[in-house]
Amino acid sequence: MSFKNTRAVVSGGASGLGLGVVERIVAQGGKVAILDINDEQGQLIASRFPQQIIFCKTDISKEDDVDNAVDLAAKTFGSINLAVGCAGILGAGKIISKKGPMPADYFQKVIDINLMGTFLLTRAAAKHMQNNELPEPDSESNQERGVIVHTASIAAYEGQFGQVAYSATKSAIVGMMLPLAREFASSAIRCMAIAPGMFETPMLAKVPDDIREGLYKGIPFPSRFGTADEFAKMVEHIFDNQMLNGSVIRLDGAARLQ
Repeated sequence: MSFKNTRAVVSGGASGLGLGVVERIVAQGGKVAILDINDEQGQLIASRFPQQIIFCKTDISKEDDVDNAVDLAAKTFGSINLAVGCAGILGAGKIISKKGPMPADYFQKVIDINLMGTFLLTRAAAKHMQNNELPEPDSESNQERGVIVHTASIAAYEGQFGQVAYSATKSAIVGMMLPLAREFASSAIRCMAIAPGMFETPMLAKVPDDIREGLYKGIPFPSRFGTADEFAKMVEHIFDNQMLNGSVIRLDGAARLQ
């Protein structure tokens, strides 16, 4: 399969890695619903490709928001066969700092967006995918109803100082993949995750040049930040390769966080 016949939902699709996925889908003729909290940016992107993109203002941590957005996408496109979860926040901070203990609601916010958002998108997408008709077997298509791809992080394995909340949510996403793949197997739905290293996203856009150069040195090859399109290419490969299921792919240039 390629993105040509894709009918996708992408959370966090108004910027960063999610936008890279959206742009690659659109470039190949697919259709995509952007689920994002950034109303202005999302509307702007959708206005450029009104035949291929719809925007749904969505708080990924809110059950009704996610369900309504995915329902709208399925109704608009007729069905959905790809869901990509890219919405997330860094949530950096020490558990005990000079300001005192980390507020519990701050930690909860990271869980709600990064982890609950992953669960809610998975649930909403699978509900629709399970009803898709299986394509006729031929050399161009795989016998499956849908693919779900989530964004983990190499911080799931080597979380840095101050990343307790972030790493907890990303390692939880890693832990979800195999149980989800096993559960959805009977419905012919695959579930995968990508664990990116350091990528050119809004999270890293403001990093000063001297710090940026230092970070480059920690990436063996290529010694640079990844691009959103490189992430999107991995999503496309997962979508295309039916044997990829229930696991996590590191996409990091061999970087290992110190």
